[in-house]
Amino acid sequence: MPTELLILAAYLVLGVIAGLVGGLFGLGGGIIIVPSLLFLFIWQGLPAEILMHIAVATSLFTIVFTSVSSSYAHHKHQAVLWSQVFLLTPGIIIGAVLGAFLADYISSDVLRSLFGIFELFVACQIGFSVKPIAERSLPGRNGMLIAGGGIGTLSTILGIGGGTLTVPFLIWCHVDIRKAVATSSACGFPIALAGSLTMIFTGLGSTSLPENSIGYIYWPAAILILITSVLFAPVGAKLAHSMPVDTLKRIFAIVLAGVGLRMLF
Repeated sequence: MPTELLILAAYLVLGVIAGLVGGLFGLGGGIIIVPSLLFLFIWQGLPAEILMHIAVATSLFTIVFTSVSSSYAHHKHQAVLWSQVFLLTPGIIIGAVLGAFLADYISSDVLRSLFGIFELFVACQIGFSVKPIAERSLPGRNGMLIAGGGIGTLSTILGIGGGTLTVPFLIWCHVDIRKAVATSSACGFPIALAGSLTMIFTGLGSTSLPENSIGYIYWPAAILILITSVLFAPVGAKLAHSMPVDTLKRIFAIVLAGVGLRMLF
């Protein structure tokens, strides 16, 4: 099979894996998509100085659509706390725009190291079932603005939907776990939309962009990953009710730790 077809097939498979993992463990696809795209882009020979920028922006673009699908499913079960989504959203948008501009000024190697550290953090969180202790109530408008800003900034820099940040924050504020996950999925939309649009804008000035890119978004990868991830996310959700999820989580945590170490070293 020609190399180009192999790469396109790899994007489709990546979408399948991201969708299944998201459905099984309730995680956004970014935790899988960003490092996988990094390795695929290296294989393709894309410009080294913007590898992580393209991976992050492309991941954010796919999350725009998967977050809509996920949050609609949660909304049908009346699990989304829309009042809290609306309170977090202004800060999320400000943070996502700020994060996109910061990412543009950070080198690809530094972004890779930051993501590697984050991957190790998530691996420990999943592997040891670390959950925050509910210690306070939800803050007011200003507090939610600050929280949203932090979530939006870090999520955009890393190319994730924010679930690994939003869910612990909401649980810490005495929100039920199911409602925290549902609300987090809805918050993924403004993170991904503001972040990906800003990274299109910041990427327009780059002279190293590969063909088929608009800004930092690489369209062949984005579209193919999007197609299969949306199709297989419901499959993962169904499997979650019939498979030993706790055992799978430990295996997945080991895989994440390996990927995190690989990105660091």
